[in-house]
Amino acid sequence: MDILGWDSCDIIIVTGDAYVDHPSFGMAVIGRALEAQGFRVGIIAQPNWHSKDDFMALGEPNLFFGVTAGNMDSMINRYTADRKLRHDDAYTPNNEGGKRPDRAVLVYSQRCREAYKQTPIVLGGIEASLRRLAHYDYWSDKVRRSVLCDAKADILLFGNAERALIEVAHRLSRGEALADMTRIAGTAVMMKHPPEGMAEVDSTRIDKPGKAMVMPNPYATETQCETNKKAEPDTVKPITIRPSRHDAKNTYVRLPSFEKLKNDRILYAHASRVMHLEANPYSARALAQQHGDQLLWINPPPVPLTTEEMDYVFGLPYARVPHPKYGKAKIPAYDMIKTSVNIMRGCFGGCSFCSITEHEGRIIQNRSQASIIEELNDIRDKVPGFTGTISDLGGPTANMYRLGCSDPKAERNCRRPSCVFPKICDKLNTDHRHTIDLYRKARQVEGIKKVLIASGVRYDLAIESPEYVKELVTHHVGGYLKIAPEHTEKNTLDLMMKPGMGAYERFKALFEKYSKEAGKKQYLIPYFIAAHPGCTDEDMVHLACWLKENDFECDQVQNFYPSPMCNATAMYHSETNPLKRVKYKKREDLIVAKGERQRRLHKALLRYHDPANWPLIRDALVRMGKSHLIGDGPKCLIPEEDAPAKVGRQRRSGRHGTQRFATKHPNQPDIRRPSGKNRASATTNKPSRKRK
Repeated sequence: MDILGWDSCDIIIVTGDAYVDHPSFGMAVIGRALEAQGFRVGIIAQPNWHSKDDFMALGEPNLFFGVTAGNMDSMINRYTADRKLRHDDAYTPNNEGGKRPDRAVLVYSQRCREAYKQTPIVLGGIEASLRRLAHYDYWSDKVRRSVLCDAKADILLFGNAERALIEVAHRLSRGEALADMTRIAGTAVMMKHPPEGMAEVDSTRIDKPGKAMVMPNPYATETQCETNKKAEPDTVKPITIRPSRHDAKNTYVRLPSFEKLKNDRILYAHASRVMHLEANPYSARALAQQHGDQLLWINPPPVPLTTEEMDYVFGLPYARVPHPKYGKAKIPAYDMIKTSVNIMRGCFGGCSFCSITEHEGRIIQNRSQASIIEELNDIRDKVPGFTGTISDLGGPTANMYRLGCSDPKAERNCRRPSCVFPKICDKLNTDHRHTIDLYRKARQVEGIKKVLIASGVRYDLAIESPEYVKELVTHHVGGYLKIAPEHTEKNTLDLMMKPGMGAYERFKALFEKYSKEAGKKQYLIPYFIAAHPGCTDEDMVHLACWLKENDFECDQVQNFYPSPMCNATAMYHSETNPLKRVKYKKREDLIVAKGERQRRLHKALLRYHDPANWPLIRDALVRMGKSHLIGDGPKCLIPEEDAPAKVGRQRRSGRHGTQRFATKHPNQPDIRRPSGKNRASATTNKPSRKRK
């Protein structure tokens, strides 16, 4: 501030991450975007939260404090899926754990309020974004209030919030009060009453089938869009006047109150379903949820950034290195992404266990090819020790660049949670030519020797374009390619909203074909999730048998992690399926692995080859009547009780060798490259056999 001649900051961002001036770090993007608008921005990174002193280091901001937990939810960052404490933190110098508090958004907000009582507090980042409603919290095993209510902040921004934050900053600088900013897309505020002139759709109770409804059915979905309706003969029909559910400007949906949700798990599943149906930024209605005597008002999601706006955000003058204060300390997350490029945002996959869609949206936001190539030049010129290898060209998914709905009217009104499940939508453009062209242009950039693809490939989309698979396999795989079948059993895959194994087999065949044509030995690294809601013990046994049949061994595995807001978390808490109509009576309850022993069993079955897991698996197989899977036969999963461990190893290795790989939960950041014992070390890729 002294060097710049500043006597104060306009905006101060408080973050739980170390400060890295790179577009993969949220606070860097927000800071640079606000700076480009003429605001003086200060950043307080990983402050000591035990007192207010660090929060006063830059003085009082003229406009507001911006509070974020960082690139990860602080609870996911700090605890494993088994609620065990982590001792590392990839977003901290030297990978040191414990540098941010649990529920960081709440703690940081409290300290900001202690430091400067009257200064407005604006919440953002993924922790606030996914906790904007009353939500089930896995770590306390209860439904918690909106983080906005608990933090006593003034406004919450969810999703990728550049546009909303810039509007808030400019309006505050003009002297407007935050209390008057109630209708900004992508924001949530607390108020006493809904805005005047708004029509309410009451969805505080579960709808009863067969009963006449005064208001539109909140579960309703489009079956025909305006552009594909069939002509109907002119007939005389009575005129019915009812508010359109697409009248987002004048209609809102009232969700069940926090007080009701905390004691009613089935009603929670209903609320989750309704919330997910109001996710289209072009046609979603505002949501209202009572919290005591206060009303939580959530505006529709932010409209996606245009390509020009995306180019603007990623073209800001990032230094692309950690702050000099860290000296030679290593920040693992930075080391992972320092030579990677985000080419898009969003995901239309809609996987029920993942929160990407709830945060970044279903509509893909693309950068132009010119902007991406310019960033490659920037990496070459700015990143210390650059060797010529780009570690990734991707985003939430590697191959959704410039894919989307081919019908603008359908896109603006669609309420489907996924464009690819249960099958790829007929209106979805699956042409990968833009991605292929980008890969080819990237390889031609001077100083770029190798371009790898580290983001997960959506293989059900990839097989729609064999040319893309050939381009990927021939030029952009560094020996191993990660993909995520997640499971092998249809009932579990349906709950995950993932394709069947047939798509995996077709992709695998193309992968092997083009690897052979390129003269390369390359291997797929599949990821699987254990203990997903609806997954039975028998489902996990079948998955373990598939792994053995295909000579796969998982070195690192993780159970399902109930992160806030995603559909699978609602399944976990409610033990029912919110992807279908929710009802109290005659509902289909889900089997959910919640107890420690059952979750350990599901995890152990993914590591069937580990002798430490054999006693637990053996007991389960006997209990399930599957003793035929115990022994030394070729179809047996584990050896007899008195078999020494080395016999099991000899039986497993056979004559084909074994593929070893690591699998993780999708919401956990992939900040480690496979190396040492975590690296696939296959010598063959034995074709799978059909299981009867």
